Parts: sequence; C-alpha cells; structure tokens
Amino acid sequence: MKVLILGAGRVGGSLARALVNNNYDVSIVDQNKSILSSLDEKLDIMTVEGHAAHPLSIKKSGADESTTVIAVTSNDEVNIIACQIAKKEFKVKKTICRLSEGAYTDNLEIFGENVIDMVISPENEVMNHLKELIIHPGTEQIEKFADGSVSLVCVKAKKKGKLVGRELKEFKHDMPETDAFVASIYREGKPFIPSGDTKVRAKDEIYFISSDSNVDQIVNEFRDIEDDYSRIMVVGGGKIGFSLAREIEDDYKIKLIDSNESKCSDLSKKLEKTIVLHGSATDEDLLKSEGIDNIDIFCALTDDDETNLMSSLLAKKMGAKKTMIILNNPSYLGLVPGFIDIYIAPYRLTVSSVLQDLRDSDVAQDVLLKMDTGAEAIEGVVHANEFTSNLFGKSLKEIPLPEGASIGAVVRHGELIMPESNVELCLNDHLIIFLANKDMMSEVEALFKVN
Repeated sequence: MKVLILGAGRVGGSLARALVNNNYDVSIVDQNKSILSSLDEKLDIMTVEGHAAHPLSIKKSGADESTTVIAVTSNDEVNIIACQIAKKEFKVKKTICRLSEGAYTDNLEIFGENVIDMVISPENEVMNHLKELIIHPGTEQIEKFADGSVSLVCVKAKKKGKLVGRELKEFKHDMPETDAFVASIYREGKPFIPSGDTKVRAKDEIYFISSDSNVDQIVNEFRDIEDDYSRIMVVGGGKIGFSLAREIEDDYKIKLIDSNESKCSDLSKKLEKTIVLHGSATDEDLLKSEGIDNIDIFCALTDDDETNLMSSLLAKKMGAKKTMIILNNPSYLGLVPGFIDIYIAPYRLTVSSVLQDLRDSDVAQDVLLKMDTGAEAIEGVVHANEFTSNLFGKSLKEIPLPEGASIGAVVRHGELIMPESNVELCLNDHLIIFLANKDMMSEVEALFKVN
C-alpha cells in the first residue's frame, strides 16, 4: 500500500519508521532538507522537499487513487488544506488528518464531503492516557478495547503483592467473582504466555485483561495497595499540560509550572482551581518551596525531552512519590528505568491509531504496547473465510496461533467472556489478542479477513 506522509517532524518521522517496518511503500514531504536527508539515509523511503499543502509537492510524491495521505504537520490549517487538495485534485484513496483544535474535529463536513476520512490527535491521546494512569494508581499502562468497556492493563508486581510468590490460578480463590485473564508476562524483559501454574515473581510486568470496573482491585493483587493520588505537579503549560490540568483539577490539587510568564498569565485565567507558577522545573528552590516532597505525581509534559528527564530526576531525588513524563526521542528509552516511573511516547499512540486504520482486515483496535520489541494487542472481528471456516464451534484453544500470541478475551454481543477452554468460536466474535512481536500479525490477521 502506498502511504504519503505530509510533515517530517516528530510525529511524521515516527510514522515513517513504523510504516516502513510494516512493509508499506512510504513517501514523505517536508520543507526541512536536513530532516529529509536523515530519514533518507536511514529508511527505504521517497523524500520530497516542499510545502505539505502545495499541489506540486503532492504531485512529486506520486500520489494517486491508491495512496493513503497522512497529514501530520504541527499546523491544523495546513493539514486540512493538504487533505482537501489530495482528495479533490489527486483523488487519493484515504486521508488521515492530525488536528489539535476541537472546533475543527466537531464538524469535518465543513471542509468538504469525505475530504477528511480520519482524525488523529496525539495531544488528546497522551492526555487521556495520563488521566487513566492517574485515576488508577499502580498501573503502568492502560489500553481500551470494545468501545472502552474492556481494559488491557500492565502492572509491575511488587514484593508485598498478594499474588507474588503464588500461582496465577490462586487469583480466583482471592477474587472468585472477578473475571480477569493474564495474557502475557514480561520477566527480565522477555515475554511469555503464562499458565495457571505460573508463579508470579516480584518485578514481573503483568498484562491482564478485564472490564474497566475491575482494574483497581486486580492491580492490588500484584502490588502494595496504593493510596489514591491527591497532589499533582504538572510541568509545561502547552496543549497537553493545560488540558490535563483542566480535566482533573476538580478532583485533585494541581500545581502547574511553566517558564513562559505570559503563558502563565493566560493559564491562570483559563484554569479555575489549578495553582499556576512561573519558573523553571529544574529550580531546586522553587520545587522545595512548593512542597515537592508532598507531591504524589510529578508530570513532566514539555516538548523538550531533556527538560522532562532532568526535572523528573530532580523531583524524584527531592521526594516526589511518582514521576510520569512525555518522551519523544526513542534513543532515550535506555535512560528511563530507575528514576522515571512511567513514560508515554506520543509517537507510539499515533502509530497505533494509524496502523489500525490501514489494516486490510476488520481490526477495530490495534495498539503498539512496546515500541522496542514490537509487542501489540489487537481487537479484531471474526469473519467467515478460508482460514476460519472449519474453526467455528471449536474451542478457542484449538485456534492455531503463532508461538507468543494469545487470546486474552472475547467480546460477544457486548459481553466480555474470558477465554476458558469451554468457550467456542462464533461468527462476529471480537477477539482481543496479545502478540509478542509484529511478525505474528499477518498470521493472526487471517482470522479477521473479510471474503
């Protein structure tokens, strides 16, 4: 499939790398020659120097009726115009448009009928993920499936967790009325599919699936019971920092730090209960005077990775209980363990949204869980096809899956069903499947092909 990316910034560059790794035919347009040269050296792609919304740039890229256009510059208006030109002038197959302004996303038809097929908003995705992690103490990662009713959750097992040192099947003894399924465990960085006899060890990364309402009580089986968070310090008053503070300020005590004085003045007018502070997040005296040792979560959400890393290191050293940061540069991933509790990579969320839309099969959700290993989780709808025709009515355990892939849950007519041995496959089942790496995708995707 031909994909044209308009904009080679952090989002566009990350998409280019991911799509090339998934064997898409990728072209990319940007005005920055040095960025294009860097991408051209590292990736097998076509680069075009030019304006993302100029017809000549799109023409040079070879866009035609078989092309999917992904407009991801940092300017909403440029992205909109680029999609309009691509659809009307070049009759491209599909347009995916990055939009930050909510007023644009509310009524896409004003830009023309079927001009924008899909909207992605990295800022909103990041904010929503941060909000979920704050609402559910102890979680490391939360991904939503089945229209938000089912959660895939990662929790790191701690020594004092009830199930640590015990077999997974004892979970039912502790919580007989709660349905959950452990799809995978990462132990010392390596994934495996556990059985009921698997003993949980401290530091295991547990990926479990359950209904959203059960998340907190299940998390508490694997670690110390954490008090609810109450005091949160946000660094960075940009789109993500501001929207997060606005979303949670009614339920938490928020302090927001930004180095731009005029921005602070503006934020203080827009935020009702958040305390807005002008200063540097690496100013030790400022952090001390604002009670950093009483902060439950320190969220570093600026556009600068170094600022996020260094301010979080300082905050942790001075007594902040937990640190969450935005990390845009994949090369910093090795520095994170130890002093950063949770990091969110915006490019991972964006790549996930785009990949699920590009799939040829009926995949409702596709989430990249780990960018470094390629681990994914997908929700697909089972159709009658050459591969599935002899599987209907058989146990889920009889479905041939590659090693490292496991069915974590079934959603049937809106009901969540755990993948017990007596559950049989039915037409139109939604299967949530965990994959240890992306190489398994083509084999698993056969379940969801439409004849």
